[in-house]
Amino acid sequence: MKKLAAILVLISVFGHAVAQNLPNVEYKRFHFGFSLGLDVLDFGIKNSMVIAPDGKTYQAEVSRLQPGFNVGLIGDVRLCNYLNLRLCPTFYIADRTLTFMNDRDDMLYEADIRSTLITVPLLLKYSAVRIKNYGIYVLAGAGVLFDFSHEQEHPILLEYFDYFVEFGVGCTFYTKYFRLSPEIKFALGFNNIHMNWSRREEKINGGYLDPEWKPYNDALSKLTSRLFTFSLNFE
Repeated sequence: MKKLAAILVLISVFGHAVAQNLPNVEYKRFHFGFSLGLDVLDFGIKNSMVIAPDGKTYQAEVSRLQPGFNVGLIGDVRLCNYLNLRLCPTFYIADRTLTFMNDRDDMLYEADIRSTLITVPLLLKYSAVRIKNYGIYVLAGAGVLFDFSHEQEHPILLEYFDYFVEFGVGCTFYTKYFRLSPEIKFALGFNNIHMNWSRREEKINGGYLDPEWKPYNDALSKLTSRLFTFSLNFE
């Protein structure tokens, strides 16, 4: 018991000896920051299962995900104790690969789809009580997404606009000069971002579309966006 009491006394003394960095910084009304991170883009796929003119049924699946990077800005408003409102416009780059097949052939075609995105989410952040120089938090919200990668000569083309919900978790470390927060977020899009064949014909105003692309384009009934992000926030 004496050893246990001595250990508890040492822990208590050491805990009080640790200086609290940036005291009361979480009570600021407004603050700003930036983020750097890695991301993975994915698709939610609904195949149309229509029969093509050649009598085959085509379908697609995501066969490869390639990590990208992201950089963003952070604007934060303190609403009350432990609750903040955040606007976080972020720039993303990442690749996805769709593999197409039919009911007779295993693999016919691979379509590499690179996306260059800007997301603008509005998030509520709920923070736990700060313990010395760290604290955990959760956040959730919704936003809009703009896709600027549109390679016209490609069998699959995505819509420019999407909207999504986003949620995540993070941990803040208080240094002497700034707050560093590793953060994980997941976003789910709701809009059908697959541009179908008729819309593509209208969009290019009579321009050339390779007819060999049509079975692959028609194989997709719906594509939705999925986005996983790991970032380091500096505030």
